[in-house]
Amino acid sequence: MGKRYYCDYCDRSFQDNMHNRKKHLNGVQHHRAKKAWFDHFRDSAAILYEEQTKKPCRKFLQKGICDFGPNCRFSHMSEEELFILKRQVEDERLHREHFEDRNMPGRSIEEWLSKREKKRIALGSKGDKKMDQVSQEDQAESEIPEQLISLPDLPPSLLPPPSGGWKVRVNTEWG
Repeated sequence: MGKRYYCDYCDRSFQDNMHNRKKHLNGVQHHRAKKAWFDHFRDSAAILYEEQTKKPCRKFLQKGICDFGPNCRFSHMSEEELFILKRQVEDERLHREHFEDRNMPGRSIEEWLSKREKKRIALGSKGDKKMDQVSQEDQAESEIPEQLISLPDLPPSLLPPPSGGWKVRVNTEWG
């Protein structure tokens, strides 16, 4: 039977040889399927800009259907859909600005890591009693930056310890 080539964009397979593959990859159906696939990942701002530059499709307005479908060079969006898309783009922009403002309150992660490393070195050279005093004094200053806490679904090994410390059971049996 021989090798078969499967195209993920078109959800189709055929005998794999140079002629068939070249014919398929240069075909109109493949190009349409590939464009449709990549259009799924476009951001709403790009879609809004493209739809605003297009004129409305007369056939779509009259009949509610267009022979060209998503490949039509005219816009199939109504005024209401364009308004919803504008609002969505504005919401995304505001969310992105709010996220950037929240994540950079004054210092970067690199600054926080360098301060933390300096404190560890300083604490390692001092005695145990002094370490407790210094760590309590600097605890408010060395709070973990929001950039590290705001990451969703961190594994337990990367989460910061609880404020009271880890609870240890005294009578734990192993094995």
